[in-house]
Amino acid sequence: MSKLKAHLENIALSHSVFALPFAYMGAFLAAGGIPSGHDFFWITLAMIGARSAALALNNFIDLKYDKIHPRFTNRPMVTGAVKSWEAILLIIISLAFFLLATANLHPICLKLAPLAVLPFTIYPYMKRFSWTCHLVLGLSLSIAPIGAWMAIRGELTLPIVLLGLAVGIWIAAFDVIYGCQDVEFDKKHGLNSMPVRFGVPGALKLAQLMHVISIAAFTAVGVLLKLSMIYYAGVLVAAIVLIYQHSIVSPTDLSRVTQAYFMRNGLVGISVCLFTFASLMF
Repeated sequence: MSKLKAHLENIALSHSVFALPFAYMGAFLAAGGIPSGHDFFWITLAMIGARSAALALNNFIDLKYDKIHPRFTNRPMVTGAVKSWEAILLIIISLAFFLLATANLHPICLKLAPLAVLPFTIYPYMKRFSWTCHLVLGLSLSIAPIGAWMAIRGELTLPIVLLGLAVGIWIAAFDVIYGCQDVEFDKKHGLNSMPVRFGVPGALKLAQLMHVISIAAFTAVGVLLKLSMIYYAGVLVAAIVLIYQHSIVSPTDLSRVTQAYFMRNGLVGISVCLFTFASLMF
């Protein structure tokens, strides 16, 4: 049980609230309500497989930095609770489940599977080369709603592209805020990020702008798909929470950028998903 707990911590299972609700949101919109049990099951398995592989891969590749980062001393791979070979085995098994799931969805999904894997494969290396690393993370998460939509409809349309943009830039902005805590560490070790490139004040302003774009994209999705006012209520809730989240963070005080800070936004993702579902059903 302790080994299982270590692996679950290594892939940050609780952070599934950042991606899974948006995958379900894409599925609900594609089906115009509740998708079939078949599609719902395989979309869920695809998400679990892809996300588990992504987190394990990220921790494996970043291990040499995590070992010397003062905030990451308790991470399972740093403490040795999860061995490198165990992480690699988990990555292989997770990718196998992902491919199995895509093979049981719309035929186009298996063909496009490499494109889904590519962003989260290169993301761990991006901080070595470019301050745009946050955007690559956002791209990885944007695939959740887009992939679920295509798993059912097999086509790419403007509304789902905008939904992917909304989700991707939402997550990227929070990664920018998170990265503000690591400016000195990143500078010391030659790593790149928006806070390093633009300074913490500039990075926080960019995060605000990105969240404005995200809310605008969520709104555009509702307009294009002619969703009811219930959907817009969910978008409004998200906007209010974002305003609050930005109000409690400043360049001189990042003390509230905690686990609870990020989990609160995960719960907002669940809320938006539920409002979307309600708008389709009522």
